[in-house]
Amino acid sequence: MAGFLNAASACLVLMLLMGVGYLMGRLGWMTAAEKKFLNKYIVNIAVPANCVISLLKNLNREELAQAVPQLIAVLLGLAATLLLSMGTATLLRLPRNRWGVFVAMGGMSNTLFVGLPICMQLFGDPGVPYLMLYYLCGISTFQSVGVLLIQHAGNQDAPKMSVGGFIRNIVTRPPILGVAAALVMLSLGLELPETLRSFGQYIANSVVSLALIYCGFILYEVGLRNLKLLRGLPAMLVIRLAVAPVICWGFCQLFQIGGITRDVFLVESALPVISQVPVMAGAFGADEEYAAIGTCLSILCCFVSLPVLMLVIG
Repeated sequence: MAGFLNAASACLVLMLLMGVGYLMGRLGWMTAAEKKFLNKYIVNIAVPANCVISLLKNLNREELAQAVPQLIAVLLGLAATLLLSMGTATLLRLPRNRWGVFVAMGGMSNTLFVGLPICMQLFGDPGVPYLMLYYLCGISTFQSVGVLLIQHAGNQDAPKMSVGGFIRNIVTRPPILGVAAALVMLSLGLELPETLRSFGQYIANSVVSLALIYCGFILYEVGLRNLKLLRGLPAMLVIRLAVAPVICWGFCQLFQIGGITRDVFLVESALPVISQVPVMAGAFGADEEYAAIGTCLSILCCFVSLPVLMLVIG
């Protein structure tokens, strides 16, 4: 029960922070321009700083050696969830412009804008290194499989990219670079100077509030009145918020992953739809409205399902 109450309290705090973003949109204090700024600041500055500070503070060389089976477990869990989403989308006979969008929404979670704040609220700094492992797997899967699925659902061709270009597109992302820098420093036994550590901590502390304000503004953009259970979305929500953590738990058991590592993986697997899905759907000419509504519904439903998950895992 303590885990349930802790999660419920954390979700209430997060919803209030999202409410700030929604209210700022309603009042006209935040527009698409400010949203673009927040996106760039969070992804390119705040999250990389958080990666470096949190990993150096909460991870050591011995724990790095255990990362390989953990990464494999996460990747297998993501693959199984994607396959389940594909089968469900096929059984539902969704039209082409929604099929790939449904699979991407059901198969991958938002480990950055929603996952990081929730992880910080529930587990504090010790949970961040394991979140980053999950993020590495998630972003790689989305940039490869996820983008291809949404492209297939659209009516526009994506620019062709070589294997080298694809790898470069992933490894040059600032959050990935932040993780890589921290892992190199851990391997070499290096530490940040006190001035840089203090600076990085100040920047990292801004992630939680700004990421949730960003999500709240997305809810305002879509409009609460427009949130309706279109065909397939109930099934997507069940997969995303209920079945995915069960699959993740199964692979954690298989690889004997327990403790805070398992708990972080379970929570990260049960989070809302990754926020890039509506963006990519619009870019490729897929059903952007379907993606936006599914994303927002998953955010709202997450604040109900997550306390239940914490009650189950204790």
